[in-house]
Amino acid sequence: MQVLMPQPQIFVERTLALIKPDVVDKEEEIEDLILRSGFLIVQKRKLQLSPEQCSNFYADQYGKVFFPNLTAYMSSGPLVAMVLARHCAVSYWKELLGPSNSVRARRTHPHSLRAIYGTDDLRNALHGSLNISSAEREIQFMFPEVILEPIPAGQRARDYLNLYVKPTLLAGLTALCKEKPADPMTWLADWLIEHNPNKPKLQHQTTEEEYQ
Repeated sequence: MQVLMPQPQIFVERTLALIKPDVVDKEEEIEDLILRSGFLIVQKRKLQLSPEQCSNFYADQYGKVFFPNLTAYMSSGPLVAMVLARHCAVSYWKELLGPSNSVRARRTHPHSLRAIYGTDDLRNALHGSLNISSAEREIQFMFPEVILEPIPAGQRARDYLNLYVKPTLLAGLTALCKEKPADPMTWLADWLIEHNPNKPKLQHQTTEEEYQ
């Protein structure tokens, strides 16, 4: 009896991660943990926010008792902003972060990033978006030049792969088998660049008018 395997599904999310000012010196160490946890760092920049910019970023917290201390803390030095991508990025990043209060995190989630790098409820080392809509707003805030196009999922993703990716990849793999190069990965990468169907084509045509 033939076993019917479910079609592979592609669900990719993006979320915003911030390495806060007091742990910027741990940037490389934290990034290594992020990558080893299955995330792709799509965008990254180091910047320092003014108190006004921090107020705008945390506008949903305005009016709370800790708000002035929060904006002062977040504007006290440079921070690192990153766009992370993976399956269920928002929830996985929140899980990796642990509770917002670092003291509580050390009790209940001792292996979480906030337990390891955070100090207390305010200085908790890292930020993560609460949900997908918050992630979109926060990514746009930190990376205003980025165009957040919807990532295909489900049937749209399969249609995209079948139409644009598989034909070119199949041709490249066929050529690879015929060529049998010593370094197949580099050869295939070069082949895909050369045969990219969406590669811009620049035409420099000289006409008689250009010489008149």
